[in-house]
Amino acid sequence: MTTIKACIFDLDGVIVDTAIYHYKAWKRLANSLGFDFTEEQNEQLKGVSRVRSLELILGWGGVTKTPAEQEALATQKNTWYVDMISHMTPAEILPGAKEFVEACRQAGIKTALGSASKNSMMILEKINMVSLFDTVIDGNKVSKAKPDPEVFLKGAEAVGVPPAQCVVFEDAIAGIEAAIAGGMKSVGIGSPAVLGKANLVISGLNEMTLEKLNEL
Repeated sequence: MTTIKACIFDLDGVIVDTAIYHYKAWKRLANSLGFDFTEEQNEQLKGVSRVRSLELILGWGGVTKTPAEQEALATQKNTWYVDMISHMTPAEILPGAKEFVEACRQAGIKTALGSASKNSMMILEKINMVSLFDTVIDGNKVSKAKPDPEVFLKGAEAVGVPPAQCVVFEDAIAGIEAAIAGGMKSVGIGSPAVLGKANLVISGLNEMTLEKLNEL
């Protein structure tokens, strides 16, 4: 059995759920272009880049835009999104997330954040969790998207722990695949039907314990 020495957490869907804000921002954009955007369609954008998301939404709305117009629309969406997350509070931390991260730290396990979001630091500041992570590797520090393991490998390197002694917590298939590609254990947060490749699947960090961690 490997001794786990570091836990690397994705942000969205693991520590907080900003999906609602992405949805509201995309919906506002679609409405401004004269059509609607549903929650079912939003599900199809999980883990998809902003540029690709916009292409899909314009396609659903039957709207054609030049590359320059698309860039402006993507920027507008992001402005609305950032404005919404700038009002987040600690009340939006997902159940059990803060407690489990604190338990890891008390047990001497290194904690890292590994997220594609470029707004990670702002969100962590708003929910008062910056001090709970030894390192934050986000979209400003990586060039390759998951399932490439870059974000998690940089996290492991930053805390000085070999990949084999790291566990990644993720809610997306691409994130679990990135953990596997990086030679790390993984815990999926969500549905076992979707995240079956993970070593363990739970519905939220409120179900996670140090005992379960050591059984990986």
